Amino acid sequence: MNRQKARIALILGDPCGIGPELAVKLLAEPHTTEIADVVIVADREVFQAAQEIVGRTVSCRLVETADDLDAAFSGVVLLGTPRLDQTDFQRGQVSKTSGTYQLDCLATGLQLCQAGVVQGMCFAPLNKEAMHLAGLTYEDEAGFFIERLGHRGDFGLLNTLGDLWTSRATSHVSHRQVSELLDQESILTATRVLDRALKASGTVDPKIAVAGLNPHAGDGGMFGTEEIEIIEPAVARAKAEGINVQGPFPPDTIFLKGRDGVYDAIVTMYHDQGQIAMKLLGFDHGVTVHAGLEFPVTTSAHGSAFNIAGQGIANVKALRAAFELVSSMAAA
Repeated sequence: MNRQKARIALILGDPCGIGPELAVKLLAEPHTTEIADVVIVADREVFQAAQEIVGRTVSCRLVETADDLDAAFSGVVLLGTPRLDQTDFQRGQVSKTSGTYQLDCLATGLQLCQAGVVQGMCFAPLNKEAMHLAGLTYEDEAGFFIERLGHRGDFGLLNTLGDLWTSRATSHVSHRQVSELLDQESILTATRVLDRALKASGTVDPKIAVAGLNPHAGDGGMFGTEEIEIIEPAVARAKAEGINVQGPFPPDTIFLKGRDGVYDAIVTMYHDQGQIAMKLLGFDHGVTVHAGLEFPVTTSAHGSAFNIAGQGIANVKALRAAFELVSSMAAA
């Protein structure tokens, strides 16, 4: 696969959480700038404070507006906008101000991608409560991305842990809603975006498993009929499209086969079905991929960890993995 050095927008996440200090740790590693050129989208004071927390200085060129950037930039550039209103800022606390700032930074990153200044975006942990206080009307940032980009194609939230990937047919909804929302189209979309993203990351013929919804994958209809009426037909349709997929399998054992490399990826039916397994297998280096957009977007799979914000002890493994993945996908 032909690859070149990528250019990536790096968003620092919630300024009240561990995101900014994780970004500094990431940028302080020589490997980061070896694999990609970077536009840091952050208020200068937020970035400076994070460097003081970590005790590291990141060498970068400062530009005031996106118009000062061009598609041929190299190295590390700090785009010093949007600005954070420091009058209502307290590290470790949820606030409407930080939510507004997060949304503004994400919007700027998307604009850089659309303009071709960068080929992908990686963001440090966000805080959904803060963004909802700031007016986010979607369940998470994915809806914000889709609206901003006018995206009309398939889309899915994927999680990766090394060589194992997952997608989900339903996402941030209550368990009561899962059965209502589950249909062939949602499963087929989750399978498609997983297959395409794996191929974009370098897996030639991804082997995909689909989990059942019910205990023992329904046990022939004894514990529910979703497998027979919805999941099996969706798997058959995916196979007809040329996707290398099998299932449905009992959800309590399929991750053992994923762990052992029998499958490259697993389609799950709801959020925690996959997230609990993945985080037990490796919480400190899980990655979330916003798949199906016109350019790759990744983030660490953990949250903003307000309880340790400002202490400089947050583990950078997951953000590093997210940055390496988006750089690889963007350069492909």
